[in-house]
Amino acid sequence: MRLDHLSFAAGPDGLAATAERIGAQLGTQFVDGGVHPRFGTRNVLLPLADHTYLEVVEVLDHPASDKAPFGQAVRARSALGGGWLGWVVAVDDITVVEQRLGREAVVGNRYRPDGTELRWRQIGVNGLIADPQLPFFVQWEIPAELHPSHGAAGDYSLACLEIAGDPQRVSEWLGETVEAPLEDVKVEWVAPHGTPGVLAVQVQTPHGLVRI
Repeated sequence: MRLDHLSFAAGPDGLAATAERIGAQLGTQFVDGGVHPRFGTRNVLLPLADHTYLEVVEVLDHPASDKAPFGQAVRARSALGGGWLGWVVAVDDITVVEQRLGREAVVGNRYRPDGTELRWRQIGVNGLIADPQLPFFVQWEIPAELHPSHGAAGDYSLACLEIAGDPQRVSEWLGETVEAPLEDVKVEWVAPHGTPGVLAVQVQTPHGLVRI
């Protein structure tokens, strides 16, 4: 179990403008990730060190976005002006999570601009919708060299997550201590009685630490 990526929902100015604004803060550019046909969303990506990445995602005018929990989550967050949607944990065997949560994972896929298909299974988005401090889980079904973090320059890395919430609650959701997937990333737990969720992310860049 490890931290895989963080999702940021596009604001009212759309995916391109949101990604350009964040990229300008970081001093770099996001790359086109492609469309998630099963979820009615699309994303752009920023590969980071340690097999992690950032994504900016937006909902499409597509029936899938009304049916799929991920599409619903993105739509709701964007309707509030955009911002951090949540964090995502990668696991080697998602059947363990399925058994603990009592439901089956769903298949996800997207096609990169070069036509390469990426496939994974995910579970827990409904948990994130109900309680945004909780991550959801993915199991990638692709070779390591196709993971979205591949090709990271190495001088951009996650330094700190600021999460409003209760680490004990998150540990219960993970089925193990919250430190397990976050051992390489500092976490500041703030506002335990406020609105839960990812408040900010600190990224180490060649130009210093940037808080988004």
